[in-house]
Amino acid sequence: MTRHILSLSGGKDSAALAVYLRDRVPEMEYIFHDTGMELPETYDYMARLESVLGRPVVRTTPEDPFEHWLAVYGDMLPSNHRRWCTKMLKLKPFENYIGEDPTINYVGLRADEKRTGYISTKPNITAVYPFQEDGLVRADVIRILEDSGLGLPPYMDWGRSRSGCFFCFYQQKIEWVRLRRQHPDLFERAKEYEERSAAVSKGFTWCGNESLAELEQPERLKQIEDNWNAAQERKRARREDLPLSAVIGGAEIEEEEPEGCLICSL
Repeated sequence: MTRHILSLSGGKDSAALAVYLRDRVPEMEYIFHDTGMELPETYDYMARLESVLGRPVVRTTPEDPFEHWLAVYGDMLPSNHRRWCTKMLKLKPFENYIGEDPTINYVGLRADEKRTGYISTKPNITAVYPFQEDGLVRADVIRILEDSGLGLPPYMDWGRSRSGCFFCFYQQKIEWVRLRRQHPDLFERAKEYEERSAAVSKGFTWCGNESLAELEQPERLKQIEDNWNAAQERKRARREDLPLSAVIGGAEIEEEEPEGCLICSL
């Protein structure tokens, strides 16, 4: 018997896909790969999503936590070139949960996205992309969430663009600034991990070319925020320069979504 599984990340796309397929695939299993390092808002959002679905969401929490794997990898932080966090805290629990059962895995990639990402190479798992097949784009995702009463993930209210661990290395610098302002305790934990890793990987940091200790200096915080605000003004100016025909035709520039691990951020 084929299983139908939808992996939830705490992000808007997978949540919208769950709502979209709720009545279309009644046998769906909803799962959430809980790393133990998610934002508090993500846990709140998952609880609200369970109410909307009227179904429980299974937590596939890994047996060994992040700290265990950090030690195994010699205190080397995960990065976009060394994504052991995705492998050990997301993919392995996902594949262990499925086992050898023939499975259709529903993925929330939209029709307006060109992203790709590794989900699983196991032969018993087949990935399908309902949003792409049905031509649904970002605006449709937002409409689905609003119509259901679920709305967008609450971390977006303070400027976090995606789900995932609070220390995700795919965060933009402005998101690190916002994390420090919104959740200073989590920022401190991320800084502690970075300082621990510095002992074995000199110069390697969460956000590339500067440490969190450097980033949180008042003048640097202000510079990052000023640069981000200036970039947003330039984007707004480009939108205002579009001819009316282009706006009516749907050519307005939507907010860009940064790169990230597919299984973490959908």
